[in-house]
Amino acid sequence: MSEDFRFALRTRVDFSDTDVTGVVYYGRYPALFDRAIVAYRRRLGIDLLGPVGHHYLIRAVAAQYHGSLRFDDEIDIHVKIDEIGRTSHSYMLRVDRLDGNEPVHCVDGQITIVGVDGYGEDARPSPMPPGLREAIEAFEHG
Repeated sequence: MSEDFRFALRTRVDFSDTDVTGVVYYGRYPALFDRAIVAYRRRLGIDLLGPVGHHYLIRAVAAQYHGSLRFDDEIDIHVKIDEIGRTSHSYMLRVDRLDGNEPVHCVDGQITIVGVDGYGEDARPSPMPPGLREAIEAFEHG
């Protein structure tokens, strides 16, 4: 596992993630990131969709590509919290292809999530619940 990250999801590239050439389509990376973030939340024992009064919404997604992934590549998707704000938190992600003895760094990503207190037009940002903040900080700094 990358030394900067305390969590990684090991998985494989699915056929549905690729284009006609068998290379991962750039628009599929957010789905790969999401899969790893849900596994990270599950590992920490925090609510997968957000606790009552603090539902998760994606505010921003970014990816920087360093190498290609192909169908059936075994990969590690590393996850860590980069920043915790009053109402939001940001994930840093790193995708490595497992190729022989050394992983090959292929993609860096970032997702910012804001918590809101409801649904639809009336939803407003809600403060990060103390239990959520404490679970993340205990894992990341423990």
